[in-house]
Amino acid sequence: MSTTLSEGDRNGDQGCDRMKKDSEGSKAKLRRHFLANIGRVLSSEELREVAKISEWARRVRELRQLEGFEILTDKDRADLKPGEYLLLNPKPRPVFESSISKETRAFVLDRNGFTCQMCGAAAGDPHPSDASRKVRLHLGHVIDRSKGGSDDASNLRALCSVCNEGAANITLMRPDRVTLLAQIRRATRADQIAVYEWLREKFSSAE
Repeated sequence: MSTTLSEGDRNGDQGCDRMKKDSEGSKAKLRRHFLANIGRVLSSEELREVAKISEWARRVRELRQLEGFEILTDKDRADLKPGEYLLLNPKPRPVFESSISKETRAFVLDRNGFTCQMCGAAAGDPHPSDASRKVRLHLGHVIDRSKGGSDDASNLRALCSVCNEGAANITLMRPDRVTLLAQIRRATRADQIAVYEWLREKFSSAE
């Protein structure tokens, strides 16, 4: 026995299919648009028009957090305005944090003083190697997962975007006290005062 769908049923099914296709395809449209416009600043209005959905910003976040595309915003670069987005590198970075809980992430960032453990840059500050970029912190592995490292907090460290790009399979060696003191003695008076102020603030809050 055959069943004949009414015109209303067919139109309803087609409408659902179109909505599902638009929802599923919005991230792919955004990905393709970013890759076709490497190095060009894209506005939120342009991205909303490309995605054709109201939750376009969520799809952009997914491209960053789940797929590893380093899409820069005003939080990353001082020359970008709110609502502007920029992709410079078409190659996604490895995504390590998806299996790390929010609690572990918060613990590691707090333990590391919200500073990059390779260059010492603090979250939100201009990056020391590129003043046009603001420091955004990620979690990296001390012993890389490709070498058997785990996602335990003891094997995680805070890394800025710049250091994280080149940190794969590198184990950081902390400077010893002699080396650190030698570097401080060689620093300018202004930098020595800045170190003193940072240490005083760090340890006074711990009391």
